[in-house]
Amino acid sequence: MKLTLKALSLAVVATASTFTFADETPASPLGLSVSGTAALTSDYRYRGMTQTFNDPAVQAGFVLSHESGVYAGVWGSNVDFGGTAHIELDPYIGFATTLDNFANKPLLDVGLWYYAYPSESDLNWLELYGKLTFNDVLVEGASLLTAVNYTNDFLGLDTDAWYLNATYSVPFGATGFGGVAALGYTLADDYDFGSGDDSYFDWKAGVTYSFASVDGLTAELAAIGTDIDPDSRGVETGAVFTLTKAF
Repeated sequence: MKLTLKALSLAVVATASTFTFADETPASPLGLSVSGTAALTSDYRYRGMTQTFNDPAVQAGFVLSHESGVYAGVWGSNVDFGGTAHIELDPYIGFATTLDNFANKPLLDVGLWYYAYPSESDLNWLELYGKLTFNDVLVEGASLLTAVNYTNDFLGLDTDAWYLNATYSVPFGATGFGGVAALGYTLADDYDFGSGDDSYFDWKAGVTYSFASVDGLTAELAAIGTDIDPDSRGVETGAVFTLTKAF
């Protein structure tokens, strides 16, 4: 996931999406289980910005989890920044645990995510993340995910950057439909996102549908955008359709 904004001699950089995996396979005698996703999307948006010049993307990932809460995985997608990078392949490692001492029992998730581009390694960078997910927020079945991300090597440029995000998901009864809304904020030292700004907001608002006939298959149609100068292609608000199969 790369960020750039130069009237698009390079495609605009990205967002750290939240990846949701299916129910894990039963744990082995070693306490290990595997889960993953495969997805088709009409536009790979990362923190509001296109990573594919507004073209479609094929994405997939898997995670190996231990009953202790430790997990490791990899996630990949095609990308297009106008250079030689065409594949993103991100390894990550983390730890997740339920905070049972709190009434809502939120899920704490911390880890390291490495953005890697095999054919253009100068773009590689490492990010630390921390997430708290609260269940049954406002209505039963709804969830609120809050996240803080930090790196000292933003886009491989040896500069500090923070990303804050809140995502709310709610089911519409037992219809299979649901809603999702998210707001994010990026702040990067000595980086120009346009008009001299070193920060910007991104947002998302959409509708989801879970197919009862196919376990783990979901569809999402969402409006995704940023408050960056819309003259730069790939940062304006646009409709994005994604079909995901969790396994």
